[in-house]
Amino acid sequence: MTIIALGINHKTASVELREKVAFSPEQLSRALEQLNQLTEFHESVIVSTCNRTEIYCSLDNANSQALLGWLANFHDISQQELADNVYIHQNQDAVNHLMRVACGLDSLVLGEPQILGQIKQAYNSSKHHHVIQPMFERLFQKTFSVAKQVRTETEIGASAVSVAYAAVNLAKHIYGKLDKTKVLLIGAGETIELVAKHLSQHHPQHITVANRTIERAKNLAEEIGGDVISLAQLPDELQHADIVISSTASTLPIIGKGVVEQALKQRKYRPMLFVDIAVPRDIESQVNELDAAYLYTVDDLQAIVNENIASREQAATQAQAIIDDKTREFADWQRSLKSVDVIRQYRTSAQEIKLELVEKAVNQLQSGKDSEKVLLELANKLTNRLTHAPTHAIQKAAKEGDTERLMVLKQALGIEQE
Repeated sequence: MTIIALGINHKTASVELREKVAFSPEQLSRALEQLNQLTEFHESVIVSTCNRTEIYCSLDNANSQALLGWLANFHDISQQELADNVYIHQNQDAVNHLMRVACGLDSLVLGEPQILGQIKQAYNSSKHHHVIQPMFERLFQKTFSVAKQVRTETEIGASAVSVAYAAVNLAKHIYGKLDKTKVLLIGAGETIELVAKHLSQHHPQHITVANRTIERAKNLAEEIGGDVISLAQLPDELQHADIVISSTASTLPIIGKGVVEQALKQRKYRPMLFVDIAVPRDIESQVNELDAAYLYTVDDLQAIVNENIASREQAATQAQAIIDDKTREFADWQRSLKSVDVIRQYRTSAQEIKLELVEKAVNQLQSGKDSEKVLLELANKLTNRLTHAPTHAIQKAAKEGDTERLMVLKQALGIEQE
């Protein structure tokens, strides 16, 4: 049995090609049904995300072209175009790759945790469509266990590696819990959306979104249960904010020292945290001169991010060592299955010889032949039949001067070494 991992990801292909081979939920169901009906594919799991599409299959042989052809046909794209952009791993390499992906070592953001949930969802879909058998059951359970071990024993996901996440992490570090804080987000672009996503996990008391375009701000505010104001309302709103995070496309500062000074006076100088992740800056640098106002810029956050990326890369090395060890464990388990098959075949062969000779002996006894002679003949024939193959192997090894094979045969047959 060969395990194959065939995939395409952000490293090997453009977003246009990744979009072509992505599976919608409806397509995924149809694809698993098709694979289940094809005799060459015994087990199948399809992982499809915005950054990757990967198919894990077990086959009788290493014919990865069959899988490549199926994928091209399913999405109606050129097989050659697909071949130029895919990666294919087999057996231990495929197992190692799956574990790396599950642990976030192959992700766009090193160590990101979402991919593990996506792999679990893919596994459950395959279970639902009955394309998981004992081999993949063992493989994926082992993979989930490895991912948990990596998260527990390394710092792969412990630190912020995006400016948006670092901004929220900074606020959490300063305020501890955020559930009693009021947050003002300025802007409604992609960065602020990411900030809002991370913030919502900490359940601040209230979030207000300020933006030049009210309509866009409304869409974001609805997602996080916040309020919306225009940029013109900022001077009045500022006094209510404990945390201000800004990222707009403005070419000039939106918040100056004077307006912050006024807000602090209205707040009776309760501290305010300002995080400016805009380039050019949204908040005047002089704000940092005010008592009770603490301003951090994108450069401050980027320094934190760079340090954390280095930390994750070190953790990734530790994680890879764990993955390599668990890959070997899975390979050992696979080899043990082969030995079980060999033992079963050997015992079946011996059993067939025994039944054949016993049947002949019983017939001889029933025909009146002397029982002592029948038993002696049975013993001789059984001994000769069972020792024929080992004797031939010993003679062949001796003739070829293969002392190592002779020693192995002696050990296997229980012959005392002299």
